[in-house]
Amino acid sequence: MHITSFEMEGIGEMKGDVEASGEEKRRKTEVAKSREVLVEEAPSSRLLYSLEDIPPWYTCLALGIQHFLMMVESTVSIPYLLTPVMCMVATDPARGAIASTIIFVSGIVTLLQTTFGVRLPIVQGGTHGFLSPILAILALMPCPPESEILALDPDARRDLWQSRMQQVQGAICVASLFQVVIGFTGVVGILLRWITPMVIVPTITLIGFSLFQVAAAKASSHWGISALTVILLILFSQYLGNVAMPWFSYSRGRGFSRTKVFIFKLFPVILAVALSWGLCWLLTYLEVLPEDNHARTDLRTNMLYEAPWFRLPYPCQWGLPAVSVAGVMGVLAGVIASVVESIGDYYACARLSEAPAPPKHAINRGIWMEGFGCVLAGLFGTGSGTTSYSQNVGAIGVTKVGSRRVVQYSACVMLVCGVVGKVGALFITVPEPIIGGIFLVVFGMITAVGISNVQYVDLNSARNLFVLGFSLFFGLALPMWMQKPENSAIINTSLPILDQVLSVLLRTSMFVGGFLGFFLDNTIPGTEEERGLVKWKAMLENTQFGNEESVVDTSCYDLPFGMERIRKWGWTKFVPVLPTFAGWEAITRRYTVSPSTCTKL
Repeated sequence: MHITSFEMEGIGEMKGDVEASGEEKRRKTEVAKSREVLVEEAPSSRLLYSLEDIPPWYTCLALGIQHFLMMVESTVSIPYLLTPVMCMVATDPARGAIASTIIFVSGIVTLLQTTFGVRLPIVQGGTHGFLSPILAILALMPCPPESEILALDPDARRDLWQSRMQQVQGAICVASLFQVVIGFTGVVGILLRWITPMVIVPTITLIGFSLFQVAAAKASSHWGISALTVILLILFSQYLGNVAMPWFSYSRGRGFSRTKVFIFKLFPVILAVALSWGLCWLLTYLEVLPEDNHARTDLRTNMLYEAPWFRLPYPCQWGLPAVSVAGVMGVLAGVIASVVESIGDYYACARLSEAPAPPKHAINRGIWMEGFGCVLAGLFGTGSGTTSYSQNVGAIGVTKVGSRRVVQYSACVMLVCGVVGKVGALFITVPEPIIGGIFLVVFGMITAVGISNVQYVDLNSARNLFVLGFSLFFGLALPMWMQKPENSAIINTSLPILDQVLSVLLRTSMFVGGFLGFFLDNTIPGTEEERGLVKWKAMLENTQFGNEESVVDTSCYDLPFGMERIRKWGWTKFVPVLPTFAGWEAITRRYTVSPSTCTKL
């Protein structure tokens, strides 16, 4: 994928650059025509609070809690998935500690991203894109039977799961350094030249497809409760989303006034979980559910009692990270997918916030900060990295509040909840079939997000159908075959490190499908329009080409302090993460002597 908006903005920011060539003008005209079909009209109603507005503190707090509630279920679902594979028993209080840690780190990274990173109102949370490679890493370290784990003394049980967590920590920390480097050096735009919609579709789609067995295993613990959770989620989010409930608001000027709140659209997951959880409690209280049934609410209540009220997470709390080449290479596939997805979130968030399209330096800084956040997540031992949350970006369009300060308040809420140990323990006590129902919907949405990128490509092209079909099918078939126990030692190159690397990569669906999509789409002949690049560029560039004023006025992406001094220093225009950076292409043009100039000299 060639992000030409990066190049165009660098040209617009540097004074004295030459005008675009005739070929460039024709290209912009072609993009503009495609954009007319793709880009939706801006909402007729303006935002209540724009990017740099500061609402009253109580409004910020209420909306910040809302953002927290929208991200917390997806974030704490990661410990649900990973801790059983790490050989941690269901009643271990450490599960709650890991949940609190991932909430705490999400708060740190969100605060850094909104203050020093891309500076858009974008929430950071645990990424599911790392789950597939992490599960492949842990598959190389199978757990003993649960009866043997329970027979171990507490210290041995702790060492058993912490040794696996350390492998995950090391893989995340080292692989995320790649994201740090490409963000800080500004080469992210160069790498994205070859990341096309035909690459993104199998990569992201297979994240959801590869987790269907996990979702089915959780849901099958009690299909009735899981089905109820799914039905409630669908009812609230799809059928009742536009139903407003009466509410009362208060203001100093008007006092109390009657208003309406779209509560089902704002909190479908929370409402579904609360109702299903309430039913499970009632069935448990009436002894309708048999003992040891996974739908009972009293199976893990001891975790809530044993969890400390206050616990401050710290780096390397589970031990020093252990690095393996195989683990790093596997997680690297998740890092690349996260970079691509986050850049799309930046453009969407800017549009919903009625801000100009993010310039190159803001995107570089955002990717750099996300990479730094993933390194922090690895050091703290969350079991995953962090990424931008699309659902919170969509909330801006619903609430009409695009204020950066609101998300900073949300980050503070995450920090507080991450320190209060009872909060993490509370989420861990949610009955397993309810989590299974949530997984069925969430993983389905992840799959749909990947499939949605086919809108840019020509589906009447036999070339595209082959690339998509083969990448998806083989991306499922090979990892599923590799994960069978009888095939665990099928790779034997006489080099143990290479064997581990290949085993992890070939067990990771998103890597296999994404690599095939990358190789086939960039080698099989096809026009840009056929491959979807024209429409893809139009989607990315619509804000810049559609509003010339936005291209110039990008001060909202400046750093919160020190800008006057930064602009005085000439060397800062060579630093890709500073607002004075105009792009390597523009700098090269300015300092390169043309052949005609050499002839005159």
